[in-house]
Amino acid sequence: MEQISRKKRIFPVSRSFRKYLRSYGRESKLPVTYDTLRHFSGSVPLFDDKGVDTLWESVFYQPSLTDEIHRGLKRIYSNLKASGYTQAEEHLHIERIDFCVFGNSKPFRIKIVNSYNEVYDYFYIKVADTSRILGLELEHMLSPYWINYLVDDHTLVEEHIAGIPGDVFIQKYMNRPEFNPKRIAKEFVKFNERCFFRLLGDMRSYNFVFDITQDFDDIQFRMRAIDFDQQSYEGRKNMYLPQFFKENSVFVELVAKHFNPDVIRQYQAEERSVIVRRIRSQRHRMKDLRDSLLEDDISTPEKTHELAVALAAHHEDPHFLQCKTMSEILSHHVRDLIFPVHKG
Repeated sequence: MEQISRKKRIFPVSRSFRKYLRSYGRESKLPVTYDTLRHFSGSVPLFDDKGVDTLWESVFYQPSLTDEIHRGLKRIYSNLKASGYTQAEEHLHIERIDFCVFGNSKPFRIKIVNSYNEVYDYFYIKVADTSRILGLELEHMLSPYWINYLVDDHTLVEEHIAGIPGDVFIQKYMNRPEFNPKRIAKEFVKFNERCFFRLLGDMRSYNFVFDITQDFDDIQFRMRAIDFDQQSYEGRKNMYLPQFFKENSVFVELVAKHFNPDVIRQYQAEERSVIVRRIRSQRHRMKDLRDSLLEDDISTPEKTHELAVALAAHHEDPHFLQCKTMSEILSHHVRDLIFPVHKG
């Protein structure tokens, strides 16, 4: 079982990557920044409905700042969700701003409510980190889902990804009689493949959610990443395979119980084929993304070398040893998965 790095360094957005973000509509001037939100005057712990500490704190601001911050946050939400359509802003209000001191990104979570019907939504404001933004961009292009986010200098805004957290699913939903365990196991195999394909690490059960859909004759499951801090950062290959985290052992056992190796390979091939089709349909954008990051460091030299050695052995391809950055490794890894190196 694998353990993740406790503290991850933040990698600022380079000029070339910022140019890419601007070209594809990811950069936007924001009225409220991460640094602005840090200047809160007080906070109280946030507990769930059972009285358990959530590790989030609800924060407060001086009255002279509160109205300005709330107006700016509503404007950010309209930019994020409605391409700047502002007429609905008068019907929205900010109910709560939460701050999480746990984890690497130390995010602010904004709860925004429609005053007409009390329907609410969340979005997050974090420090802009190249590794994390790369993870979001790859999620948008290579996963079954599109995702909204905005970047302004050192600030990153992300939409909320709805679903049942994996750890909650294990505790409360896993053994429901109406849920087909083979479908859950199948989705874990595919999710494991998606994470390894794009080198997304730290997919422990509380870093992904389950999207559950009632089909006409059964219930379908989709596992979706919600944390992208560990995109192409760790040096150990197994960090990019969710099967090696103890928090996911229940899913590994489910796969072992219901599938033989041939079935597992079939599902892996199916998922890889879908990703390759997505890459081909986005080939120009993928090339622009690769070119904008090839010179950027998004990990430490030690971890970069460690992963290059591991993937050189995995693919039986010594060209990995010539890679100097994680971006180069990712590009070479994807190429080898699409066009496997001839062995023997």
